[in-house]
Amino acid sequence: MSRFELLIERVEQLKRQNALLVAQEKSWHEERAHLIEKNEIAKRKVESMILRLKALEQDS
Repeated sequence: MSRFELLIERVEQLKRQNALLVAQEKSWHEERAHLIEKNEIAKRKVESMILRLKALEQDS
């Protein structure tokens, strides 16, 4: 194989690798957004529980 052919092969390999990394990054961003959303839901639930506990405490 000539040096030129080796370079072309390497470029193609790097293109494939880059495409995989881009897809992986997209997946991580989606997962992060999902986790942030779940965290916000949990936070609202905890805040709601705290408010209910405070209300119960005041009623006692």
